[in-house]
Amino acid sequence: MLNTAPPPNRLDRAISWISPAWGARRTRARIVDALYGSWNGASRSRRQTKSWATQAADADADTLDDLSALRQRSRDLARNAPVATGAIGTAQANVVGTGLKLQSRIDAEFLRLSDDQADAWQDAVEREWRLFSETTECDYSRILNFHALQVLAFRSTLENGDCFALLPRLKRPGSPYLLKIQLVEADRVCNKDRAPDKAGLVAGIEKDEATGAPLRYHVMNQHPECPYVAAKGYSWEIVEAFGEKTGLRNVLHLYEQLRIGQTRGVPFLAPVIETLKMLDRYTEAELMAAVVSGLFTVFVKSATGDLDFGTLSGMATETGATSSDDDIKLGPGAVVGLQTGKDIVSANPGRPNTAFDPFVKAILEQIGAALGIPFEVLIRHFNSSYSASRAALLEAWRFFRTRRVWLVSSFCQPVYETFLWEAVSSGRIQAPGFFASELIRKAYSRAAWIGDSPGYVDPDKDVQAATDRIAGRLSTLDEETALLTGGDFEANLRQMAKEKRMLDKAGLAPAPPQPKPATGKPQDDDTPPVPGGQPNQGGGQ
Repeated sequence: MLNTAPPPNRLDRAISWISPAWGARRTRARIVDALYGSWNGASRSRRQTKSWATQAADADADTLDDLSALRQRSRDLARNAPVATGAIGTAQANVVGTGLKLQSRIDAEFLRLSDDQADAWQDAVEREWRLFSETTECDYSRILNFHALQVLAFRSTLENGDCFALLPRLKRPGSPYLLKIQLVEADRVCNKDRAPDKAGLVAGIEKDEATGAPLRYHVMNQHPECPYVAAKGYSWEIVEAFGEKTGLRNVLHLYEQLRIGQTRGVPFLAPVIETLKMLDRYTEAELMAAVVSGLFTVFVKSATGDLDFGTLSGMATETGATSSDDDIKLGPGAVVGLQTGKDIVSANPGRPNTAFDPFVKAILEQIGAALGIPFEVLIRHFNSSYSASRAALLEAWRFFRTRRVWLVSSFCQPVYETFLWEAVSSGRIQAPGFFASELIRKAYSRAAWIGDSPGYVDPDKDVQAATDRIAGRLSTLDEETALLTGGDFEANLRQMAKEKRMLDKAGLAPAPPQPKPATGKPQDDDTPPVPGGQPNQGGGQ
């Protein structure tokens, strides 16, 4: 539908009163503007949009004023709303899962190392990394190992919008590495002495006004709402973003940047906070109505109001069936007597509500679309055909894989590169030319981070499809290995060659594949998957 010209304002009427010809030309020009080159969504005269108030502001102006309330409500939903808890838990289980594991993948050709030399160097680095990451010594608080730190950092980012990881150096007995990882909750990074934001200092982050690069972070010594304030009160530590001599990062800021110039992140649930809260209230109301409906009580009016049904209901005392109306309580199967002259009007709540399930499903589909998690994966309920279930799992996997790549680039890889710098500088790892060239250092620092696989709807069909893609030159062994098992094809190839040598040395032959037992009629593509074939909710590389 085309726009119509807006009604004349005071200026239009004044011009028309002074000069009707000028007023007519002005009205004609406004009509032309309304008919051509106009977007209905931008119109301020249409009934649907004229009360739509918006503002033209940058990313920080649109975000920072609401950020505190968004965090508080996001954390409340994550604690108390089942759907919100499930959404964050599903993302965490699939993106991080049991932890992203390091596999060193140096550029051996550029470093002029033979395959045996490269394998030996990678094995040595991975051994040192396990020494650093598999104990709680890598944690500044000595509570979590690196895998658990991944989980906590990712979950904190989802709930709060961002998370900070400081990389201080601290010497401890029994730990060969000084590097520690200190996670800091988003609320603690704020302007020193609660100063207002200004150019170059926004929400606790000092930035280069010319480039926008972070320079320093203002970190409060404890949470601003901590009920146990230290005797010395609140204080701030100003941490340089980069080391002056090494150029390494001292602070890792984990957040998803959605707009240019955005300084702080917003919670994962931010777009659906209102919807989730209303859905939670609606679900609670329906549940209470069903409980009240289940606690149906029969009221009997008599001449004395003091009836004794004895063991008829077996609940007279428990439900308060006495001569006093004040003691009347609802209870399952209760029979209550009323005094003379008193009556009761009851209402049938009509529960359970037959429209509850389709309505909630429609809302959950919208929530899933906003969060990037398909409905079936969001509620972990696969009751469709094989094709529909697999399509939902693959769509969710795109989201999980994108988040995994983000976590690796924002957290895992920077920590590893800082660790490797210390390992080489301390002499625990030999890497000729490491400090001589940035290109050489990057060649040594290359790594793959392997996580849990996406799982299967039907393992046989998924494996056969992978085999067909490889045979048709549509995919590679490396890609399919990562997709199906979360493994690394090159590492698997070396391991299989090693196992073959061991079997040959022992005089054993690999066991031949066993034929599959007949299962009768093949499962149709449009039949629901069998229980044993439902998708694994783990993540994958």
